[in-house]
Amino acid sequence: MSIRLPRGTQDILPEDAVVWQHIEKVAKDVCQSYHFEEIRTPIFEHTEVFTRGVGDTTDIVQKEMYTFKDRGDRSLTLRPEGTASVVRSYVEHKLYGEANALTKLFYTGPMFRYERPQAGRMRQFVQFGVEALGSANPHLDAEVLALIIDICNRLGLVNLKLVINSLGDKESRDRHRQALIDHFTPSINEFCSDCQTRLDKNPLRILDCKKDRDHPLMETAPAILDFLNEESMGYFENLKHTLDQLGISYEVDATLVRGLDYYNHTAFELMSTAPGFGAITTLCGGGRYNGLVQEFGGPETPGIGFAFSIERFILAMKAEGVALPERPQLDAYVVALGEEANQRAAVLLHELRKDGYRVDKDYMGKKMKAQFKTADRNGAACTIIIGEDELANEQAVIRHMGSGEQKTVSLESVAVELRESIKGGAGL
Repeated sequence: MSIRLPRGTQDILPEDAVVWQHIEKVAKDVCQSYHFEEIRTPIFEHTEVFTRGVGDTTDIVQKEMYTFKDRGDRSLTLRPEGTASVVRSYVEHKLYGEANALTKLFYTGPMFRYERPQAGRMRQFVQFGVEALGSANPHLDAEVLALIIDICNRLGLVNLKLVINSLGDKESRDRHRQALIDHFTPSINEFCSDCQTRLDKNPLRILDCKKDRDHPLMETAPAILDFLNEESMGYFENLKHTLDQLGISYEVDATLVRGLDYYNHTAFELMSTAPGFGAITTLCGGGRYNGLVQEFGGPETPGIGFAFSIERFILAMKAEGVALPERPQLDAYVVALGEEANQRAAVLLHELRKDGYRVDKDYMGKKMKAQFKTADRNGAACTIIIGEDELANEQAVIRHMGSGEQKTVSLESVAVELRESIKGGAGL
């Protein structure tokens, strides 16, 4: 019987893994330059972390979570997103301990959602995200937006559109909530069953419905920006002014609603405008969640964050024709002839690797010609040849694979001579 991987998952093979490593490294380097530190949370959590943190009216909780009972009859869930887990950890370990302290975190790892697989959207996907907890300052919101754009630019992505909106504070959202109820109630029977349920629980989520997005009432629905009180409008204007000062272009979309219940004030999405990227253009989404820490039993603590899937970033890079990193090539491949030479080659490999070289040798008993072919296939800059004559004289032959030039050196000086051969032969 042939066993294949589950639908909606993927194997990341060596030639692809280097691209993933590149994106993760760039994102981590940018985060560290903004003084964000890494946090790692479990892949599964108690189900309540997500029903409470993400919101029980969301599609994620209602339709997409992988939930199971363990042997102790506890309900556990594979994490569908990262923010709730990070906030749970933030509260559990009292990272808010210092008064007026700002905690800036980033994370990366697999997430799980049961949805229809499509390009760049898998049932197991890898998400990179950041969370900044402790400040309700619009300048921090602008910094977080600058951070994600910085990551994109350093990865070569330039065809971008930043869309922002304000969901306001509780007073503003309550007024908007009532306006939405009044707007949709007369025709709610024309909407899907999910939207009918959302009308009372969270009418804002109706605006995010994929099934009913073409309904005429969607276009005329009250916009949150018309219900912002003075404080919320001031916050939003401050954010826009700061983005203008930073030279960050953006569009205001009053219909933008994030898919999770914990957002308030700033909400945003970063989209790819690259031709051929696909119908779903969102690269990254996030926003402010000033009440989430309290939901987990912590003190009143404002926060803001975003997340993106690495799969979609790879699609965007391909759409923009960004040169993707290739598998690293060998500095040298040791061609050894005979058992004694192979013994000496094993020692030489160990010494060269301690000096920082990327080297390998044959372990399949191949003939000399086949070993050279293997060296070429692995892109080795040089071969180091050890035969019976070389071994008797404690020597090796270093041959540059590009130029064909070679020289005989003592085994003791291979490391030094190899560096010179790579530089000289490669014209570096």
